[in-house]
Amino acid sequence: MFTSKFRYAAPLTALILLSSTALAEGPNLGIPVTQAEMAAWDINILPDGSGLPPGSGTPAQGAVVFTAHCAACHGANGEGGLANQINGGDAPTGMGTRKTIANHWPYTSTVFNYIRRSMPFEAPRSLSDDDYYAIVAWILAENGIIDEDAVMNAETLPAVRMPSLERFVFRYPTMIPSDPERVSRRWMRTDAAPGSVNGLYREQPFDPRH
Repeated sequence: MFTSKFRYAAPLTALILLSSTALAEGPNLGIPVTQAEMAAWDINILPDGSGLPPGSGTPAQGAVVFTAHCAACHGANGEGGLANQINGGDAPTGMGTRKTIANHWPYTSTVFNYIRRSMPFEAPRSLSDDDYYAIVAWILAENGIIDEDAVMNAETLPAVRMPSLERFVFRYPTMIPSDPERVSRRWMRTDAAPGSVNGLYREQPFDPRH
């Protein structure tokens, strides 16, 4: 009777030991991810423009890219179709107002971030950074936010002040750094103010409340 118990216990013990060894070694699935591979997807862009890539684009270039890759869903002029309207839009009067880039989005840099991450719908991140700058430039120009001959890049894009910026309230005001040295910096448009760079922009602390 005791022999029978030991006879079944031995294989069970062996199975437990093998399972423990396998768990300790891991499932051995996939291949290790390199730092270079992770860096390719480290594409966070903050409201102050931190993280924007090299490159540039104009509204004229963006019109060509938009027609080829975006118009089928968003309409020839961004008026909407299979996908959302992105140009125009009424001033928000309530939660039911249709939101567009012009009447809702607070920062141009996050417009770029969203479009580059998710568009074209069937092949996100398949375009060049120049193409994404050009698309954003075209959208901004179509909405009368920038001039038709403006060039958007990592310096000029975050300097564009969106019409809806003042409609947003910083959710966690206690998290705004009080130490000026810790506050991020952004480029703000001025009218050739003293200390400006090329008569267009000056550097000042970025405050998410303004």
